[in-house]
This record gives sequence, C-alpha cells and structure tokens, in this order.
Amino acid sequence: MKTPPLTLLLITLLFVCFTGITPARACFTVVVGKDASTDGAVLFGHLEQNAGLRNMSYRYVPRMQHPPGSMVELRRGGKWPQAEETYSYLWTSMPGAEFSDGYFNEFGVAVSSDACRTREDSYDELVARGDIIDGGIGYKLRRIIAQRARTSREGVEIAADLLNYFGYAASGRTYIIADASEAWLLGVARGKRWIAQRVPDDAVVLLPNVHIIGGEADLGDSENVIASEGLVDYAIERGWYDPASGEPFSFREAFNLPAPEGSFMDTEGADPRQWFSQSLVREELIPLPARDPLPFALYPERLFSVQDVAAIIRSHGHIEGQDPRLEKAHKLGMPGAASPHHEPGVGAICSSTSQELVVYQLRHWMPAAIGSVAWRTTAAPCGSVLVPWYAGIRETPRPYYKDWPLDQALDISFQFNPPPSAFDHDPQNAFDVFNGLENMIDLDYPNHIQWVRERWDPFEEEQFAMQAAIEEVALKLWETDPELARSFLTSYSNARAIQAFEMAREMLNHMKTINWAH
Repeated sequence: MKTPPLTLLLITLLFVCFTGITPARACFTVVVGKDASTDGAVLFGHLEQNAGLRNMSYRYVPRMQHPPGSMVELRRGGKWPQAEETYSYLWTSMPGAEFSDGYFNEFGVAVSSDACRTREDSYDELVARGDIIDGGIGYKLRRIIAQRARTSREGVEIAADLLNYFGYAASGRTYIIADASEAWLLGVARGKRWIAQRVPDDAVVLLPNVHIIGGEADLGDSENVIASEGLVDYAIERGWYDPASGEPFSFREAFNLPAPEGSFMDTEGADPRQWFSQSLVREELIPLPARDPLPFALYPERLFSVQDVAAIIRSHGHIEGQDPRLEKAHKLGMPGAASPHHEPGVGAICSSTSQELVVYQLRHWMPAAIGSVAWRTTAAPCGSVLVPWYAGIRETPRPYYKDWPLDQALDISFQFNPPPSAFDHDPQNAFDVFNGLENMIDLDYPNHIQWVRERWDPFEEEQFAMQAAIEEVALKLWETDPELARSFLTSYSNARAIQAFEMAREMLNHMKTINWAH
C-alpha cells in the first residue's frame, strides 16, 4: 500500500483527534437480516481497513485430511486438536497482520471481525490470573470456524469452546459469523468474557469499532443470545455494572473502552460511524448529542440489496452544506465532488486505508455452492468494482494471490514472518494494480473518481443483470452433475475477475499517462 503524503498524515491526525477513531483499526460491518433484504438473503458487508504497507491475497483452500493426533498451532504457543477433515474455503489473506483475514467456506459460512477495544486488564495481568492460558487465541479463531462450521450458530459454539479454554489474547473484538439463515455478532473482551447476539431477521445492524451489544440482549433468551459463564457477576465484581441501577446488563456499557475526552463519541454520545451509517439507513439525521445509546439494530421500512450495503460502506461521510455533520445529498450513494477520498468527514467509512469490501449474499433456497456469493472489491471500494465469487468455486485466478505454496501460506510462522518480497510491487498482482489505481484517483479525487466510476458502474450493473441467468444454468447443471456446476461457476467468477483486473490495469496506465503529461 502507498505511503501517505504529509498532508494526508496531518489530516489523519486531525481526524483521529476529532473523532476518537484510529484509521488502522477502522474496519466496518453492515448486516442485513433475511427479512430486511430485497431477495430474502442474509447480507453481510465487511470493509477491511489497515494502515501501513499491505498486500492482500484471495485464494481457494480445498478440503484437507489430517492424520489422527494432528494439532492446530496457535501464534503464541497454544495447541488445539485438529479435525480429521477440514472444509474448503475462500480466504482473504494479509501477511503480517493478525486480525485481517476473512473466510467464506463451502457451506456459505462467512467470518470476519472488527477491532473493538475494551477496558479489560493487560495481557500479562490476565495470564497471571489464569484467564489466558497457552498464550491465548487470536489469529486462528476465524480459520478454525471456517474449517469446521456448517452453520453460523455452530461457528459461535466453536468460537465459544476456544475462548473458554484459551482466553482471548487481544484487547477486544467483534466477530461476525453469518450463513444463509442467520447472522451472529460475537463480542469478545481480553480473557474469557464474551457475548453473542443473533441479528434479528427483519433488522439492519451497523458495526463500527466499538462494542454494540447492549441491554437489549436478554441473557435468558438462549435462541438469540449466548454468553460466557459468570459474565454478569464478573462485571459486577469489577465495578462495571450495578444491578441496583435498575438497568439491564449491557456488555457495551460494561466492557467498552471509555471514549477519549473531547472526542466525537465523548461530546456527542455516539460513535461517529455508527451514528452516520444509522442516519443513512433511517434516511434522516439522528439528532445530536444522542440522549440514549444508539440501538443495536434498526428496523427500516424499506428493503436493502447488495448494492445498498456496498453504497453505505463506500460512503465518506463528508461534512458539507448547511448541516455541519451530514451531507444528505449522497444518501446511500457515492460521495459527490466535494467529498475527496483523502479528506474524510465525520462518520467516514471508506478511506485510503481500505483493502477490501466484501458483501456476502447468502440465500437459503439454493445449494450453498450457488446461493452463497461474495461480492468483493480489491482495494478501496469507492474506486474499485464488485466481482462475484461463488462459494462453490474451486480456484481463484493467479493475479489475485501471491504464488506461494499453499502449505507455506497457511503456516502460522509464515503469516507473521513473511519474506520482504511479500510487499514488492508486482504489475501482475491484482492488489497492486487496484491499489495503484486508488493512488492515482486520490491525486485529483473529484475528477478522477467520476471518470473511473463511469467505467466501473456499467460493469457492476451488467453482473447483477446477468446473475439470475448464470445461476439458472448452474442450478440445471447441479441437478445432474454438481462438479460441472462448480466448474461453470469457477469459470464465470474467474473470467469476471480477470476482466476487472485488465480494466483496472488499462485505467491505471491511462491515468499515469495523463498525469505524467501534466
């Protein structure tokens, strides 16, 4: 990824001071229940954002057999019994990063996460009192879920077993685990305290980098809420919850790290991106300062599509016009000419630290191989294009991943000690090309983004228009030969991905020529 110019660094520092958000931790998630979507799908949109030098691979990992007695090795020394057979999955990999990988397995179970820091004690303190053993768990949690879970609830249960045994190594995080029937948010604090809440089928949930599971989570409702044993008693013991207050227990209130003094969250009573995105979904400005915590879920009257989720995540939240906090003109759409990518406003979601947007479209009335699709951009989503990757495909094209042997890429030591060549620029690598295009767009964002979107938008629209026909063919093939259906979908997804890569390379070369001439 590019090294930001001085002006970008200064703007970023001002943004952090004003909003209390650290862009390096600025992932974002939108979840839409199946009764709140236009086609009955569970929609799960995730934006991966990390500062620093990055390169992202997207590749297929097949089913694997493991000898009896095999163990999963964790980053800090812990070990866990390996399954006899692990499921296949599509893997978003970012060497050198511990919490940035995404997974989408053959059963249509999707797993990602957002950093959500907590007030819990330090790693060393929790190790000393036995709440973290064998180094705790972090990086491998998502992979183990993807390798073993056939449903999202099963994924939560797998995660619970791991957390209860090892304890969580990082400050805090919310994991999102979704399938074609339901989606869950799993809020985790360092150690062995966690809570999981099911997203209501008729709701939209918007997750920034703070815990959002609050008092609405009824710990007596085992169908929709699961929590670690003794969670409330622990919060009382730490002085983070007072049952005499008459308020229901709230994981959000008990465990969230207090907002920095003078930050947006401190003065306005809400996380800026949760406030901004909820305003977009409600299609009206939420008054500030917020009198009460923003709700865990919204129940909008209108239905949401893949494109709607992508548009929310592509938003820059720029400050413009009469209203000092919300540009109403770009409701659920691309930001306008006055919204430069490198100058985020309050509530900005898309930014120059973005590496991937993926919207999982998970439909229960088709085989998962066909009905579960990852609509994914490479690099920052505002200047990139959605490409469909079906859960049933058997490979991704070579430009989309670094060509290391798979067993090497999957090795825990390789993940955290990648060779320097992992970050060398490669004109044949999709991430480098799309990221290069993003860099060129940022040189003159208002004009360049318009020129790029004039080329990407028809490409996206064409894919959505073709979707029903492509899936009709795949379903007919599935009836007699599922492997042929998988091959058909693999060819289709890969062809669209290669076409997008070639278009991005042509646009990048064209923009280089124009800017060089100037």
